[in-house]
Amino acid sequence: MLRSMASLLAAGSRRTPPPRRPEPDGEVRLCSPLPTPLGCDAVGVPARHGFRVLSRLSGRGLVFADPEWWWFLVPAGSDAELRWPLPSCYAPGARVPDRGPRLIHHPEATSPYTPPIPLYLVVCQLTGVAPAWSAWNVGAGR
Repeated sequence: MLRSMASLLAAGSRRTPPPRRPEPDGEVRLCSPLPTPLGCDAVGVPARHGFRVLSRLSGRGLVFADPEWWWFLVPAGSDAELRWPLPSCYAPGARVPDRGPRLIHHPEATSPYTPPIPLYLVVCQLTGVAPAWSAWNVGAGR
């Protein structure tokens, strides 16, 4: 059963959080406690969508949350040929605003990543935006 945002954030504070790397301009880099051989970016969704996104994904990687956003770690370059719909936010290098993000979901598998295409489709569905595939992606499937 899914827990409330407050209980997830409180539970996360009882564990030792992974180190955060301070970045310029009030940002932090989300750090994975698991190896990230493909590099690391993050896709953020407003907290009001967080539970719905998480519950609709069969494959879930590391998820961080702060009071305003939930951040799903994806392989670097997961924005190639995709336009992530608003109000989602794509964060190259997993650099996000420093609002105290905490790790709220650790996968049982060894991969830190949420598969980007299913995540993209769920975000599109929740925001009511049709997936926008580039001409290159459409042509590559022929």
